[in-house]
Amino acid sequence: MQADVERKPHLGWRSRGYLPHFDAAHVIQHIVFSLADAMPPAFRAPSAMHADRALDRGHGSCLLREPRCAAMVEDALLRADAERYRLLAWCVMPNHVHVVAEQLEGCPLGDVVQAWKSTAAHEINHALGRKGRLWRREYFDRFMRDDDHLSTTIAYVENNPVAAGLVAAPADWRWSSARRR
Repeated sequence: MQADVERKPHLGWRSRGYLPHFDAAHVIQHIVFSLADAMPPAFRAPSAMHADRALDRGHGSCLLREPRCAAMVEDALLRADAERYRLLAWCVMPNHVHVVAEQLEGCPLGDVVQAWKSTAAHEINHALGRKGRLWRREYFDRFMRDDDHLSTTIAYVENNPVAAGLVAAPADWRWSSARRR
């Protein structure tokens, strides 16, 4: 664990364009980020549920279906756990990633997500000999309102590969916190 993590102020409610984001210390968030080609170019989801269904259809290159790429994303998520955030659940799908994490003091959500995406993109692009944008610019986040919301969300995240028809049981998916429970 690094002792020299730069601490920054949290930003509260903000938007970088299409999606609003909430940033505060000790808030538990469900975060979803996806590959740049995971959605058709003109896609505008009327809701997060519609967007997630579209992602589960497997549009785009699905680079994260390749085990070494999925491992690089999972490693990026685990790398700063307990240092910048507390990781509660995750699932690396073929074209997107779900994370449930508690933000720690002085570690804004945007910086954390950027670190995950940047680290994984650098490693994946290098491994595959590719260049260019790997991830969509925006990400989705929703803060957990209570314990029921949290437990339902964790179950949803870990069941995502089952819902997408990729495995029979959550623990069968290699790139998920369900496998470690």
